[in-house]
Amino acid sequence: MSAAFDLPVELNIYGALETRDALLAWLAGQDVAADQPLAIHAAAVAEVDGAGLQLLTALTRLDRPWHLVNPGNALIQACTTFGLSDWLAQHSVTA
Repeated sequence: MSAAFDLPVELNIYGALETRDALLAWLAGQDVAADQPLAIHAAAVAEVDGAGLQLLTALTRLDRPWHLVNPGNALIQACTTFGLSDWLAQHSVTA
């Protein structure tokens, strides 16, 4: 994985729009091979809510491979609460 985006500590409704805009700008600037997975670093996320998870699950629509790298306990617990454990397992890696 060569390209990386760092998710913020607070992935919630208060910062979801700002995070979305930063993520979209980052995605637009990627010129790595289309088959090269994009890395979205999730270890710093300490607070996440439904808006943050909605932002992350929207990544499923990307036309290229991507991974959440090192999701921490807050993200794992939020995915469990919202019934997204299988989704997280499918889209996460440990580096």
